[in-house]
Amino acid sequence: MVIQTAERSSHLDPSENVIFQRHMIAYNQAAKLINGTVLEIGCGEGYGITELAKYSEKYIGVDKFETNISDDIKNNNNIIFHKMEIPPLENIEANSIDVVVTFQVIEHIQADHYFLEEIYRVLKPGGKLLLTTPNKLMSLSRNPWHIREYTPIEMNNILRKYFHSFKVNGVFGNDLVMEYYNKNKESVRKITRFDIFNLQYFMPRWFLKIPYDILNRFNRRRLKSNNEDIVNLVKVSDYSIKDSTDNCLDYFCIATK
Repeated sequence: MVIQTAERSSHLDPSENVIFQRHMIAYNQAAKLINGTVLEIGCGEGYGITELAKYSEKYIGVDKFETNISDDIKNNNNIIFHKMEIPPLENIEANSIDVVVTFQVIEHIQADHYFLEEIYRVLKPGGKLLLTTPNKLMSLSRNPWHIREYTPIEMNNILRKYFHSFKVNGVFGNDLVMEYYNKNKESVRKITRFDIFNLQYFMPRWFLKIPYDILNRFNRRRLKSNNEDIVNLVKVSDYSIKDSTDNCLDYFCIATK
């Protein structure tokens, strides 16, 4: 049985507003960069399609789960959805895509090198990859839904292997966002302080997924209950994208074939 990760953030849950807005800054930036035929790998709940499809000539969404998109979008002949496990990118022709968008996905992919090889294959010469993934240095605990996370050096190294030109930017939060981050950090510390032997980093990922999901939901809702003034107020404009540093929250990578 495939368990759908609670990693999928939704604007429908108020306790997820801070992380949802953090994801949306990437889509706002992507809207300025896309053109032509766009492939989104990991289109999740479909809000990326809503944000970006209008800026493309053709939009192809790929996800391993069914995506909740409106009938209006489904009826748009310029939008295609494929349910598939990736890699590979089956039925996507080589040199056919102008822009690949893949946000918060590569950390879930076992074969991350094959994943980038396939993206490179389907991009047209001069085509661009827009990719986000968490900065390992800023993670508060082990996330068992992630196969791996990347340090700044690792992020640069894996992109360098496949793309001749790339830029690793970072997603940053303002003081309000970082106040929430620090409160979250303290809350996570209270939960994990009993793990004196750091067993979370040695136990199998499958064993930790459900406990992590339960505690993650509980933690976010408790943070909202205790910090309504922060959680309710954070907007996408409280985030920015600029040159990456060790303390960026996510990487926002732009790579060119």
